[in-house]
Amino acid sequence: MEACLIVTYRCNAKCYMCNTWQYPSKKEEEYSPDLVNKLPDGLKFINITGGEPFLRADIEQIIENALKKTKRLVISTNGYFTDRIIRAAEKFGNKIGFRISIEGLPAANDELRGIKNGFDHGLRTLVTLHGMGMKDIGFGMTVSDRNARDMIELYRLANAMGLEFATATTHNSFYFHKDDNSYQDQGQVAKTFEEIAVELLKTNKPKNWFRSYFNMGLANKVRGKKRPLLCEVGTDMFFVDPFGNVMPCNGSEQPMLMGNLHKQSFDEIWNSREAEKVRSMVKECPRQCWMIGSAAPAMKKRISIPVKWVVKNKLKVLRAGSKKVVLDPVTCE
Repeated sequence: MEACLIVTYRCNAKCYMCNTWQYPSKKEEEYSPDLVNKLPDGLKFINITGGEPFLRADIEQIIENALKKTKRLVISTNGYFTDRIIRAAEKFGNKIGFRISIEGLPAANDELRGIKNGFDHGLRTLVTLHGMGMKDIGFGMTVSDRNARDMIELYRLANAMGLEFATATTHNSFYFHKDDNSYQDQGQVAKTFEEIAVELLKTNKPKNWFRSYFNMGLANKVRGKKRPLLCEVGTDMFFVDPFGNVMPCNGSEQPMLMGNLHKQSFDEIWNSREAEKVRSMVKECPRQCWMIGSAAPAMKKRISIPVKWVVKNKLKVLRAGSKKVVLDPVTCE
């Protein structure tokens, strides 16, 4: 099982695709690091996110408690608070990873994230982490019409630096406080994800080959098609919001609350009637989200499906050599 901890809704960015910054949580309402101790043991993965996690003065204590619960922990951040991030990296070393959210090359990033010199701060943070020998670090990019052209260049920059490159596409949900994210040119944005998928398959890293499958799923999402694998959020993974509410995901129109860790133990929440109702709602959910939080557990659970796709399309790329190649679409199970 995997988890995502939304530790704050406060944010210093003003992103075009997310209005969370307009609805910040209050410091006194955000759960304390002690609440993290109520999570189940033996989680496969925890993502710490926000808002901007490094606005929390007690973020290091949250990280310390979360590390006791999981095999792998990655923090999503806009990278602006370089000194705070480096302090955490010095304290925890390669026990943790970082994904710095960058929305394109300098001009595009700073416009779309609403942070002056945001690209410079993010890149400086990544370069410093890289110089420290941190291994699980990379870019994270949310793609739309407004920055799709920068995706290939940003991927190549990440690849040249030996960094991870995580992708997403714009979503509408309660979490983002958005219902008007859309595409002017679906075909062009989807094509860009398909181009990235080819680039990933050309590498010698098996992890990238499965990211290729994931990016083809993002192309599906942009084109308005169904997600290729069954969504089982609330079963394979869960979210905790800044107020201690346990939810299956952050992609729904309204929060689907399973319970609250301030009032109940995790086991009480997970095995409750309310949790079962939420899982039934997930089964009927029409939104066809394809975000890494829900896609990664699904890919691992049904690994034979992405494996078959990877093998077939990796061979296709090898045979094509320098010629242009069109990958097979990912289809619904």
